[in-house]
Amino acid sequence: MELKTKYQYTYFIYPYIINEDKYEKYLIKILNNKNISCHFFEREKDYDLYTYFLPNIQTFMFQGFEWNKEKIKKFESFSKEMQATLLSKYPCSMFDYNFESDVQGKAGEKDGIFFRLQKMQLVCFNTGVCFLLFKTNIEESNEFQDVLDFNYKFRDINSELKELKQYENIRLQSTIFSDVKILNDVIKDITGNVKDAKAVDIDTNRFLTYAYTCIEQQYWNDQNLFKDFEFEFLKYANIFPSSYKSNFNKKNIQMLRKWKFIKAAFTKEGMTLLTSSIDTYNYTKLPHAYENQYLYTYLLVQYQKVYLKKLENDSKDKQMQKDIRSKFINFTKKIWIQEVTHDDVGSNIYKKVRNVCDIEKIYSGMKNKFDIAYKELNIERENKVNKIIIVVLFISLILNMINFIALLNMM
Repeated sequence: MELKTKYQYTYFIYPYIINEDKYEKYLIKILNNKNISCHFFEREKDYDLYTYFLPNIQTFMFQGFEWNKEKIKKFESFSKEMQATLLSKYPCSMFDYNFESDVQGKAGEKDGIFFRLQKMQLVCFNTGVCFLLFKTNIEESNEFQDVLDFNYKFRDINSELKELKQYENIRLQSTIFSDVKILNDVIKDITGNVKDAKAVDIDTNRFLTYAYTCIEQQYWNDQNLFKDFEFEFLKYANIFPSSYKSNFNKKNIQMLRKWKFIKAAFTKEGMTLLTSSIDTYNYTKLPHAYENQYLYTYLLVQYQKVYLKKLENDSKDKQMQKDIRSKFINFTKKIWIQEVTHDDVGSNIYKKVRNVCDIEKIYSGMKNKFDIAYKELNIERENKVNKIIIVVLFISLILNMINFIALLNMM
């Protein structure tokens, strides 16, 4: 079925890791980039975001809610080194990559798919786990199949195999990024070496895909049902091209079906939302919530996943195990056991993303590993104590025997 779109955008998310000991130096590098500026959230302007998250998550991810205009002005008067030192103390800092204007690009060599690169944002945690976000939307086309093909192509533009699969990737044409190579160079300059990311099994060749599409109501209403185009939705959820014909393994997809004209899907490679314009909410208010409250909910889970994998990898060094165990306990107290929001939709999204990413499994594996290590350490300590007690008792016995012999000689 050829569906037409009313409104759409896609965020592509690139996780990367900075050495934790070099995090402050990394912030200096970011702050010295003339195209990058700090992003500060304001309670009044970002009221929906502020009221959505519970206080612990507000403190963890959005330090800007604590900053008034006077504090921001004072911060901006500091040197870049001082700014980096201050920001490194906060659990999370965010930055905007500033364009002179929206960046228009074109997918394909001739006709292609025109798109606009609307926004780039950096989300950096002081544990060294970071994310680079791109917001895009298609222009001059309202074909849903173009959304499928664009998402499928763009998510691989950073692939090491792009030269071998040029037909599957994107040729970016714009005044700022004249081609894909320049955009890739920008990504590399911001994110640095991929070695640390690969060490924790992060796919450095492919972006996570976080997409929103509202289709015209004539295709999805009380007469034309979702089941009539469900196969197209499954392509969208799996980030497959419009030409895909095979069957899907639905076991790899988590679905959220709370509403009649809204469907959400979750996979290990992304989250997608499809709606119908039969409800004006679906192309007015919901897109804003989806790229704010729900996007940061999604990012929080991705952070948990990457950070747990990072701890797991670091714990291979036996000399670091005590420090890693302390970080794991801190993570458990401050993030793992905390409620994120009282918002019903947000709570469901949080649970679904954690399920599809196997977060519980990763966490349980880490917990069991530390529990075993802790028990082994206690056993070693008990063995050492027992050995010391035996030695002391042996020495005491010898001394008593010497004293007894001495007494006999004196009699």
